[in-house]
Amino acid sequence: MHTKGLVVVITGASSGIGRAVALDFARRGASLVLAARGTEALQAVARECRTHRGTRAVVQPTDVSDAAAVTALARRAVAEFGRVDVWVSAAAVAVFGAVEDVPPEDVRRVLDVNVVGCVNAARAALPLMRAQGAGCLVDVASVLGLTGSPYNSAYTMSKHALRAFDACLRQELRLEGVRGVHVCTVLPPTVDTPFFRHVANRSGREVRAMPPVYTPERVARAVRGAVRRPREEVVVGSAGHAVRLAAAVAPGPLGRALAVKVDRTHFVRGGSAPQSAGTLYAPPPGPGSTRDGWHGAGRTAGRRLTGVTALAAATAGAVRRTRRR
Repeated sequence: MHTKGLVVVITGASSGIGRAVALDFARRGASLVLAARGTEALQAVARECRTHRGTRAVVQPTDVSDAAAVTALARRAVAEFGRVDVWVSAAAVAVFGAVEDVPPEDVRRVLDVNVVGCVNAARAALPLMRAQGAGCLVDVASVLGLTGSPYNSAYTMSKHALRAFDACLRQELRLEGVRGVHVCTVLPPTVDTPFFRHVANRSGREVRAMPPVYTPERVARAVRGAVRRPREEVVVGSAGHAVRLAAAVAPGPLGRALAVKVDRTHFVRGGSAPQSAGTLYAPPPGPGSTRDGWHGAGRTAGRRLTGVTALAAATAGAVRRTRRR
């Protein structure tokens, strides 16, 4: 599917990966319908998208957990552009903390946004795409959907659920004989976005992006690639592929190695943080941004290699210890 002239709906478009996806499609002449909760940030990214020649961009403030709001978003896209070619669900929230320390309402909110939000999107978009005979639904999940992660259980659970949901959608479309409509799941590792600055925190520890950290533009290219050549799942980056391989051949050792890595590198050593609901229930103020300074372009290659090598070595060591028992 060529990207020029496509009508693309993007949720979570005000920040991070969603914003990068919007700008990537804008540079290639797509018509955009941008959705998120924060109106100011949506307007800002729409203005930036419109600076690219031929790009039309409209905004629709939307809470994806609200089924009626997502239906209204789909109707707005059809009213403005007559169709929906691509729907990218990139809206996501998280809460850090031990299972016993995270309030049930926080867990429910994460699942409502990260999972039910994608269910709402599928229910709104797929009937349009089925009637058109073509379309691509892209859900941004995470490599954490392949394994576990301590102190981030709600988010990790939501990404496992999203992979399962997309697999079910593909099966249903196949059984219906629908050939031109595709469901793609994109699995990035850690990405340099404001996500970690605004995340809900019940851990008492200061959260940071866990290396290796990839750019949101890298994920946006993966999303575009999934649209151009649809595949069931697209893993982003060497770190993502390392996790996928380890999850397939040594899931237990991977889990043990990753647990140690999360505990040591996903939190600032000695740093404390107050209890916060972050962006679970309200969007951050301001115009938003794509990156948040976690990437450090000059150090990326070395940090990526170090992170992947360390994870691989820890997993291999755990495998050896398991075999000796």
